[in-house]
Amino acid sequence: MLFGILFSPMITKAQEETEEAEADTTEEAAAPAPEPDPTPVMTDDEIVAEEQSFHQVIKDKFIEGDPTYMTPVLLCLILGLAVALERIITLNLSTTNTKKLLAKVENALEEGGIEAAKDVTKSTRGPVASIFTQGLMRYSEGIDMVEKSIIAYGSVEMGRLEKGLVWISLFISLAPMLGFMGTVIGMIGAFDSIEAAGDISPSLVAGGIKIALLTTVAGLIVAIILQLFYNYCVAKIDSIVNDMEDASISLVDILVKHKLTR
Repeated sequence: MLFGILFSPMITKAQEETEEAEADTTEEAAAPAPEPDPTPVMTDDEIVAEEQSFHQVIKDKFIEGDPTYMTPVLLCLILGLAVALERIITLNLSTTNTKKLLAKVENALEEGGIEAAKDVTKSTRGPVASIFTQGLMRYSEGIDMVEKSIIAYGSVEMGRLEKGLVWISLFISLAPMLGFMGTVIGMIGAFDSIEAAGDISPSLVAGGIKIALLTTVAGLIVAIILQLFYNYCVAKIDSIVNDMEDASISLVDILVKHKLTR
């Protein structure tokens, strides 16, 4: 009896500590486990495929499409771009600020006459200045001759501006044709493989069909690229021709005014 009275507080305390320890263990077990890292681990092959450059992809497709059929299409692109870039540079250099040129010509006429106006137009680059020079050279023969000279020389300058566009148009038409030719040849090869094997198997015709599709896509891409450059050149030429016509009318008016004020 005395023993129970003396040790009962110690037993009660030990039981409470045991219950607290069990409660802590239960809470730790109920706590959610840490989530795994969702970031996927990339393999070496995936890293190499991701780092493959656009240039390498184009090179691989060129080889897969058979260089025999892809090379003519590539030549159309290179030659077409060369002509288009030359035309773009030439047309941009031919652009003239017609309002500024007309103001200079008018001031030169008032200060130094026809010869001074000729010096201004000869020192200015572009087809508009060349037309002005031809018109001023016929000033002594009358305004009618000035107008005829401007019209005639305007046609010459327009022909120079359009030089080379026929080649761009040729490559635009030729590239898809070469692509379609590769398509037809590839399909013929596929049917030859079927005939030789005597069985229709996807592995037999896949190579020929792949060549056919790649050459067609290449030809269409080349045509689209060159068409964009061609349309830009045509729009630029139209803009220059409109400036030439407006400036020519203004020049005739200035010459008539100068003749009346003499």
